[in-house]
Amino acid sequence: MGEHNIDRHLEPEQLRSFMKSLLRELEALEHMIANGMIESDVRRIGAEQELFIVDQAWRPAPLALEILEALTDPHYTTEIGLFNLEINLDPLAFAGDCFSRMEQELTDRLNRVRTVAQKLGAEIVLTGILPTIRKSDLDIRNLTPKPRYLALNHALSKLRGGAYEFRLKGTDELIVKHDSMMLEACCTSFQAHFQTDAEHFARLYNVAQVISAPVLAAAANSPLLFGRQLWRETRIPLFQQAVDTRSASYHLRERCSRVSFGQRWMDQSVLEFFREDIARFKVILGAYIAEDPFAVLQQGLPPELKAFRVFNGTVYRWNRPCYGIVNGKAHLRIEMRALPAGPTVADEVANAAFFYGLLNALHHEVPDITKVIEFHHAEANFLAAAEMGLDAHMTWLGGRTIPAQTLIAQQLIPQAREGLAAAGIAASDIDRYLGILHERIISGQTGSQWLLNSFCKLKKEGTRDEVLTALTAATVNRQWQGAAVHQWPLAQLEEGRAMKPSDLRVEEFMTTDLFTVEPHEPIELVAHLMDWRHIRHVPVEDEQGRLVGLVSCFEIMRYLRQQPDRVGNEPIAVSTIMQPNPITVTPETSMVDAIALMRRERVDSLPVVKDERLVGIVTEHDFLNIVARFLSHTQPEPAPSLLRERRRFKVKKAHVS
Repeated sequence: MGEHNIDRHLEPEQLRSFMKSLLRELEALEHMIANGMIESDVRRIGAEQELFIVDQAWRPAPLALEILEALTDPHYTTEIGLFNLEINLDPLAFAGDCFSRMEQELTDRLNRVRTVAQKLGAEIVLTGILPTIRKSDLDIRNLTPKPRYLALNHALSKLRGGAYEFRLKGTDELIVKHDSMMLEACCTSFQAHFQTDAEHFARLYNVAQVISAPVLAAAANSPLLFGRQLWRETRIPLFQQAVDTRSASYHLRERCSRVSFGQRWMDQSVLEFFREDIARFKVILGAYIAEDPFAVLQQGLPPELKAFRVFNGTVYRWNRPCYGIVNGKAHLRIEMRALPAGPTVADEVANAAFFYGLLNALHHEVPDITKVIEFHHAEANFLAAAEMGLDAHMTWLGGRTIPAQTLIAQQLIPQAREGLAAAGIAASDIDRYLGILHERIISGQTGSQWLLNSFCKLKKEGTRDEVLTALTAATVNRQWQGAAVHQWPLAQLEEGRAMKPSDLRVEEFMTTDLFTVEPHEPIELVAHLMDWRHIRHVPVEDEQGRLVGLVSCFEIMRYLRQQPDRVGNEPIAVSTIMQPNPITVTPETSMVDAIALMRRERVDSLPVVKDERLVGIVTEHDFLNIVARFLSHTQPEPAPSLLRERRRFKVKKAHVS
């Protein structure tokens, strides 16, 4: 959990003071490590659970502050988006029935937050990326109004010096700009913590780096963003781009992203990476530091190292070294940040058990893991796991390449079992959680694969908004039924039928695969486009993608009626017949408002524009289809009011022509 007592605007003198405190705290940490003041006689595990809040239409609901006010419990805290929450679990000794205890605590805490959410007409969802999240949900107004998030957004935006640009390529491609770091709010995770002593930290950290790839491949749960099929774990590239402050002009330099797998192995001490991060990355958050860490140490107490923790919370290694205090003793831990939230609590705990078991096994089996695998192979494995999930091929210890599914099922799960047994984990816990993982791997149905299989089935049956709504509804339904994801039946379109047409925004059903022309092009091209693509409206845009006009089939027909002799002669420019400055809407416009605008302006189509750029188009046909689909599931025949609306549209069409 990040430090929230942050100074949003720091003057240069304050920044110098903060940096001085940061360096002094690093010296204090070095002193503590050198003098055996880091806890070493116990291994603990812990976790942070992030989640989404959704409304009755399965869309993001910005209710975090209201829910937290009702809970009044420090285990619950904010995240960057007002539709996100975080739950911090109590640390547990890595022994006995720690995993079943973790599952029970998390289930209890989720039940409590769910009860509060339901009283507010909302629901909670465990998923890496919410299928129904829309770009409009990422408006800065949904940024949690806490100093930490406001300061982070201000600092990162300032360092970028321009819009946030995202390019993701999977089965589909997504290229999008945004004006804030809010795309980070698309991502929720289950962050697993492992406490270790200072002496063995470097070895354990390197093992954690190596095993992150197969663990991620087994846990993938985020294949969709804005209805596009991207990576099996799209959170990885999305989060990296959301917090990347590098500008394109600097990419030829050796400049590192604040979100990364790292650049090398840890050699001797955790201090290496802390020093490297301070050397590489600017301070973007600050706080008033009153504590003198050495004065606290002289009193026999562990210092808070607040400046260090604030800074460390702004460098997002996928395996992040952390400092903390438990029961009055300072400790070090590895925070594994790559695991997604969901699909169920049992699946999440199974993922964590796999990670901890492998970590303990390879730490004891391999004296120095850096001697049997190259760093660039470990990093490549990690990216392959994020992109391909269980379909990835990995270069494993000794240099052999093996499919991830085979590697996990035949070698790594047995090793994890040995590692957990060696740590004294109860046999019942080992059997339950590694059993869940084994069945998932054998079936091939990770959370990501379930979403993709359901998506591919449903998109033949309904529109994109219907499919994404059904996926979210089905996820929630199955999460609370108890079965792990490998047992889930595919989603059904009917599961999302609670949505009402009035809940929709234009961006959810607009056509984005557009065929456009420029003003100087001939009207014959427009006619052919309409014939070839069976469309009635062709937007006209300039070279920069700005909308300058609209041509409908009625303009073409009117021109042919009025100028029959011109047909076949000198080509006529589109600008001659287009409607200049057409009525438009934004993607965030509600369906109800868009229909009202069409009726008021007597038009049968609306280009959709964002930041002066054409992004889509909606027509009366789109609206009628949505309303008809809704009515077909609520009554046997179309309502008379709908029939009247259809006739009204036809009258208006005639008027326009």
